[in-house]
Amino acid sequence: MKRSQINYAIDKAHAIAATFRVCLPEFALFTAEAWREQPLEEWSEVLDLQLGWDITDFGRGDFSKTGLTLLTLRNGVLHSAAYPKPYAEKMLQIQQEQQTPWHFHAHKMEDILNRGGGDLCMQLGWATDDALFDEQRRVEVRVDGRWRTLKPGETLVLKPGQGVCLPPRLYHRFWAEKALVLGWEISMVNDDKRDNHFLEPGGRFPVIDEDVPVKWLLCHEYGRLNVT
Repeated sequence: MKRSQINYAIDKAHAIAATFRVCLPEFALFTAEAWREQPLEEWSEVLDLQLGWDITDFGRGDFSKTGLTLLTLRNGVLHSAAYPKPYAEKMLQIQQEQQTPWHFHAHKMEDILNRGGGDLCMQLGWATDDALFDEQRRVEVRVDGRWRTLKPGETLVLKPGQGVCLPPRLYHRFWAEKALVLGWEISMVNDDKRDNHFLEPGGRFPVIDEDVPVKWLLCHEYGRLNVT
């Protein structure tokens, strides 16, 4: 991705949050310049747990088609005394017709919610023991506490206000139809470095072409703050 795309995506994400009247935490408003003026020891949890903005094209090179805008609001670390939270929370912004590709989590159980906008469309299927897509096993999930049974790959449509609980090892892909979707994720501890398994080759974080200066630091770029 180009840095100009990332800068624009976060500018747009702020505007979308304001449209939905979602108030963001202070650290989500810090530009790269503002971060460098902060007493970083006071923000150790944000920096250590990589809370903040996460813009990704999943290594596909076409953000408008395959990509996602996320803001990690809170997280923990498994078996950690310093950060013992057993849960995580993220804001998701899914552009119309923009997809998140097939993946599953070995550990994390998560609820994905449609907070407003268009329809959040999702396809599901179990992972086999060797991490392939199980074409035979039917999928049972709870949508707002109601059991739904689906064929592998069948589309589940979440209307605004609806949410689905996804257990570990359940492949899922999702996209927005009719309009942008403001999504939300409530989950167990999130570990993007080790707990994401993609069905097709790609990557969780983008390779960045620095075509313009950095306006917003992504959550995995806080190491830049230690450079003098």
